[in-house]
Amino acid sequence: MSTQRNLDLAVIGNCAISALIDRQGRYLWACLPRFDGDPVFCALLHAQPFDDPAALGFFSTDLVGVTESRQEYLRNTPVLRTELRDDHGGAIEILDFCPRFSQFGRTYRPQAFVRILRPIADTPRIRVRLRPARNYGSAETERTHGSNHIRYVNGATTMRLTTNAPINYVLDETEFDLEEELVFFLGPDEPFRDEVRAKAHVMLDATVGKWRGWVRQLALPLEWQQAVIRAAITLKLCQSEETGALIAAMTTSIPEAADSGRNWDYRFCWLRDAYYVVQALNRLGVVETLEPYLAFLRNLVTDARGGHLQPVYGIGREARLIERTADALPGYRGMGPVRVGNQAHEHLQHDVYGQVAMSMAQAFFDERLLRPMNEADFVMLERIAERADMLHDQPDAGLWEFRTMARVHTYSSMMCWAACDRVAKVAAHLGREDRAEHWRARATHIRQVILDRAWNAEAGHFTGSFGGTELDASLLQMLDVRFIKPDDPRMVATIAAVERDLVRDGHVMRYVDRDDFGHPENAFNICTFWYIEALSLSGRRDEARTVFEQMLARRNHVGLLSEDISITSGEAWGNFPQTYSLVGLINAAVMLSKPWSEAR
Repeated sequence: MSTQRNLDLAVIGNCAISALIDRQGRYLWACLPRFDGDPVFCALLHAQPFDDPAALGFFSTDLVGVTESRQEYLRNTPVLRTELRDDHGGAIEILDFCPRFSQFGRTYRPQAFVRILRPIADTPRIRVRLRPARNYGSAETERTHGSNHIRYVNGATTMRLTTNAPINYVLDETEFDLEEELVFFLGPDEPFRDEVRAKAHVMLDATVGKWRGWVRQLALPLEWQQAVIRAAITLKLCQSEETGALIAAMTTSIPEAADSGRNWDYRFCWLRDAYYVVQALNRLGVVETLEPYLAFLRNLVTDARGGHLQPVYGIGREARLIERTADALPGYRGMGPVRVGNQAHEHLQHDVYGQVAMSMAQAFFDERLLRPMNEADFVMLERIAERADMLHDQPDAGLWEFRTMARVHTYSSMMCWAACDRVAKVAAHLGREDRAEHWRARATHIRQVILDRAWNAEAGHFTGSFGGTELDASLLQMLDVRFIKPDDPRMVATIAAVERDLVRDGHVMRYVDRDDFGHPENAFNICTFWYIEALSLSGRRDEARTVFEQMLARRNHVGLLSEDISITSGEAWGNFPQTYSLVGLINAAVMLSKPWSEAR
């Protein structure tokens, strides 16, 4: 079977940690003690063949003579089932999950991975290889062991494997016949005081129940429910429940295109990306993701004292995310560099004020929240709008985070308008008509500035920056934020221009102009979903459904999407799983689905 690295990966997690597992059941990526930590499993970004004795950063259960693999999730959960079959009729089943369930009045989500392994045909022969790495793949972890456990010492993070498998077989990677069910609990360096096999099944049942209960709360569209459920679960897995932060993706440095150098660390909380995640889950009726994220935002705004907000923060609200390279890792398929940290924390990206305001504004209307918004929150919201008003016509790095090109980006200005517009609506809802009138006036002013300066009469469409000529797919968001009506001739002309210059076989480029790294090569998935929404809102529903079905076909074998798609080959590129892409899937499904009345 192929050992080429690809993004045919499944995700397990518990809203504290996560892991990416390939079709052969190998753990290729997992960071501890949280999403942005040191990757103890880092083989995804290593070029070594898995049969190399020096290969590091993976956990595998190898079936001797394997010829076939099948992988799927247990229904409505992130519990992964992998079935491997060999050339002699033997077969094994692997169940992988991270425990997450209610215990002692709180959610139990340890930094732990559980693997349950059982023979399901004949007597298969296997080998277990557990090779965690440390310091971004630069060294193997040190090991000590007892009669039923192995300790992997990795600086501040020491893991303990507790198992009923023969310890010496695991230590020496010895082949043996699988004749009974084996359990592997890889977690904190603490004694495991229960019988490991029985306890693993208790955890499995409780975790399955917890997730299926969560899925039952979703307000699903009539059509494409399995796709939406999988996207929703995966978005939930991208939230740190402890702090409320929502990460953009679980990986770093999967290139946007082959050998492009567009390799970025996405394991942090972008306020823009988090807004879109909250928006998508809200459309499914999910509140529990919004509430901890609102607490995260309130803390950020308090820290900023009404001033500058960064576009991105660490999971624990860290402001400094100094970018460096991890030179011990050659990168995905050898396509480095591997970056740790992200320079975007230094950027000016004025759209963040709109995304923060829109995330917070809903909470003034939503009666389901445990912690209602109050007068102090409204004062905070006005401070955000004041920043947006002040910066709406100032240059920034834009949502695509150009590193050497500062412009007055139309998208950023539009989000500043949205901040003022939404605060006006909140003020009116609170009976503060004086403040509502003030913010309506500011929103009206900003809107006119955008209409005057982002419209290029000669080109006949809106442009990506004030006074510019370039097209940008983010212009399609003018419809989603209700900046302009779909039948406005200027918007109709802009959609036509996007179709002419940015759409490639149903996939949409962010832009085509040269940037810091040359000309973009691959389509950006969220832009394709924005296009689908624009088609639907413009009355071209059948076309929108066609493009949407095409995007559904681009998901991997377990229903997940990365950031980018190769227009020529259809291959997935970019960090994975990408919240942007899954957000787009949910939003498009909700918009395009037939109504529930048609099910009767």
